[in-house]
Amino acid sequence: MNSPNVKNEELLKIPPRILTELTKPFVGREEEARVILLALLTKEHAVLIGEPGTAKSALIRKTAEILNMKCFMYLLTRYTEPAELFGPLDINALKDGKYVRIITNKLPEAEIVFLDEIFKANSAILNTLLTIMNERVFYDGYTEIKVALWSLFGASNEVPEDPELEALYDRFLLRHYVKPVSEDMWRDLLRYAWNIERFGYGKPGIKIDKGVLEELHKIVFDVDLSPIENKLLKLFSIFESKNIHLTDRRKGKALKVIAAHAVLNGRLTVTEEDLVVLKFVAPRDIDDFERVNIILSEELKTAYKYLRELEEIQKNVREVYNYILSFPNVTSRFVEYRLLEIYRDLESTRDRVLAMAREANDEKVHKKVAEVVEDINEVLNKIRQKIEGR
Repeated sequence: MNSPNVKNEELLKIPPRILTELTKPFVGREEEARVILLALLTKEHAVLIGEPGTAKSALIRKTAEILNMKCFMYLLTRYTEPAELFGPLDINALKDGKYVRIITNKLPEAEIVFLDEIFKANSAILNTLLTIMNERVFYDGYTEIKVALWSLFGASNEVPEDPELEALYDRFLLRHYVKPVSEDMWRDLLRYAWNIERFGYGKPGIKIDKGVLEELHKIVFDVDLSPIENKLLKLFSIFESKNIHLTDRRKGKALKVIAAHAVLNGRLTVTEEDLVVLKFVAPRDIDDFERVNIILSEELKTAYKYLRELEEIQKNVREVYNYILSFPNVTSRFVEYRLLEIYRDLESTRDRVLAMAREANDEKVHKKVAEVVEDINEVLNKIRQKIEGR
């Protein structure tokens, strides 16, 4: 009786390790890494929406390396031919009257697939992808090929508006709006980017066998969802009242993502904290992402609202730090007054941050508070140096 529990305890330690390893080479991409892992734990698909150059393909490639899974990546255009994705026809077999496609190193053999600009593909490819995503089967003329696909990841600069794309878009259970790195992280971005240019991404510090992922996928369905049922129904009702509509399929499948988030946090019982993943399931349009975030921060009595506020404060503090660095030496009363004004504001902000630590009995909040207080103290020290060096 004890062995399954021991096994689960060991398994539950693995997802956080994968998340840590996946985010190592990147700056400000923790949310994207989380979406990718939630898709893999649920064996679902995810689309990353945002401008090019935001590390989308690099994250997928890194994931495939960590999990030792076969990966296929391709940039789609309206002129992309099916053979480019699914393999060319075998001419010799065709001469013998056989319809055979050579799928070696093509999409049907891949376990993780990343398709950039997925909504720009022509209808022949999109219809085939829809079947592959739904049934894990590739229908090719007279042949039915069972594909190896575990999760398909799409990328797009924008949300599709064409009604013909609605069915495909809905098959992406997880949707995430990928924003460029904020200004407060530019310094780290430059440092990390330079290291990547010099040394590459490097080999993963851990390798996880696909069999482990299969076991993790199984225990997602062992998670106890009962503690959040009433709250989830209330949130669905609020979304609908705000014209954020979820199809019946998405409502049902949201349970998998909620359960996967618990597993990602080392638990087999959900808490309200796990409902935060609705920010990846509920939005459709770009504006929805922020609207859903606001609803969740108002409705969830969890650490989420504190963490969201702390992240915003930390971003502003770092921007202030960069502003102070650009300040000239104090040569006038006006400059000194302005610095003292900023100093007092930061002290008030620090008091508010420390109050959050007292209000929230949560380890993640306490850790984030310590980070933000350290950042604030660093700016305060820099201001004192500027004034004293007058």
